[in-house]
Amino acid sequence: MENILLRKVTLNDIDQLQKIGRQTFFDTFAESNTEENMKEYLDNRFSTEKLHSELSSPNSEFYFALEEDTVIGYLKLNFGESQTELKDDKALEIERIYVLKEFHGKKVGQLLYDKAIQVANQTKADYVWLGVWEENPRAIAFYKKNGFVEFDKHIFRLGDDEQTDIMMKLQLKS
Repeated sequence: MENILLRKVTLNDIDQLQKIGRQTFFDTFAESNTEENMKEYLDNRFSTEKLHSELSSPNSEFYFALEEDTVIGYLKLNFGESQTELKDDKALEIERIYVLKEFHGKKVGQLLYDKAIQVANQTKADYVWLGVWEENPRAIAFYKKNGFVEFDKHIFRLGDDEQTDIMMKLQLKS
């Protein structure tokens, strides 16, 4: 989409980040999880304090996808010690790519993904990795289409529910 702009998120954007983060996560996973688990996850992972800490970290970056002045999606990247798992200095983690439902199928996710690969190349990462819920076939297909392969699994906790994430990797350098 030619009218979609990407912009790095700053501390001044924390309210917008909180709103888009909560809304897109809820829309994606609410029907597959209990209300209590969703509430706990959203309250903790998208609290002002948590987002402030992540935005202040030199090892995490967020980017908004904007249509005019409206945030319609976002990307979260982690480097080094901020990675949720591998913590490999030669890797970049895509922790989140989320897009509002009404913009699914309009290449917004692809634009955010392309930004992640651009950042990975700029930071000279050897590979990009991520975890995706095993019951999210749409996301799994998206990453496979972009060249990612499965390499492991890990547990993702949503409240008191332990869910299995498929870990996927895209090798950039050999």
